[in-house]
Amino acid sequence: MSTEQISDRASLPEPDVVEVSEGIFAYIQHDGSWCLNNPAFINAGGQVVAVDACATERRTRAFQGEIARLSPNPVRTLINTHSHFDHTYGNYLFEDAMIIGHRRCREDVIADAPELPQRIRQMFVGVEWGEYQESAPSVVFEDAMTLHAGGLELQLIYVSPAHTNTDVVVWIPERGVLIAGDIVFNQGTPFALMGSVSGWIDTLDRLRELPIETVIPGHGPVADASVFDDVEAYLRFVNETAQAAIEAKVDPLSAARDVDLGRFAEWTDTERIVGNLHRAMNELQGTPRGGEIDMVAAFGQMLEYNGGQPLHCMA
Repeated sequence: MSTEQISDRASLPEPDVVEVSEGIFAYIQHDGSWCLNNPAFINAGGQVVAVDACATERRTRAFQGEIARLSPNPVRTLINTHSHFDHTYGNYLFEDAMIIGHRRCREDVIADAPELPQRIRQMFVGVEWGEYQESAPSVVFEDAMTLHAGGLELQLIYVSPAHTNTDVVVWIPERGVLIAGDIVFNQGTPFALMGSVSGWIDTLDRLRELPIETVIPGHGPVADASVFDDVEAYLRFVNETAQAAIEAKVDPLSAARDVDLGRFAEWTDTERIVGNLHRAMNELQGTPRGGEIDMVAAFGQMLEYNGGQPLHCMA
């Protein structure tokens, strides 16, 4: 681990627990970059439902500690918004909880488990991951599922392909609260390599039909529904850049190096432009939404764009 990484990690603020509506809490992990996700929890009527775990054992235990500080009741239900390890690595620590996710989320967590510890150590250097045990959702659904926490209705809605092929949002209609998972990156670069750029844009249109007052994003600060506009603007920028690259007959890395990111350059994890262009260019040339593409090539070019350095992670 470099001295720079140690310094950056030490300078991060502690996570904030934000009560966005009575009994509904966002756990905001700063600065929202690689592996610093926002889980959430609902404490209502003597029941506690958690939404997502964290990327490391230490961070998941800290999240559990905040839940325990605010409620004497155990977490009996854990919802996974999608399969990515920063949201599912710590699943196993919720020992008494039933884990719920989309069918594809369960499939991906199980498929990824054998190689996950080695892979993340290669991608993200110097992180203290802690112990890992495979813990996939045991209750799955296809399109939608409704839960109740006390008197609160929680609607789980499958919205992929978008960020991945496994995305679920949690809509709490009585409070106008959307727990968006990684459908929303607020002040961070969206990442569509494992999903669909065009599908994600359609998902945002679909979610705009809900009377949303508050959005808990997968990464970044709590927002309102206007945050969808920023995410969509970036995704449309990716599609426009991808179309220009196809016409110029250049590869995603070259296109990424040549393009001016404009205001998006201020967001975290700008190297994701390369992976996003891989996905967008494949889609524009006929690959189905969420279809298989060359992930090894995409990540390899992201590292090249990053000066050959591992992806910067302060988890």
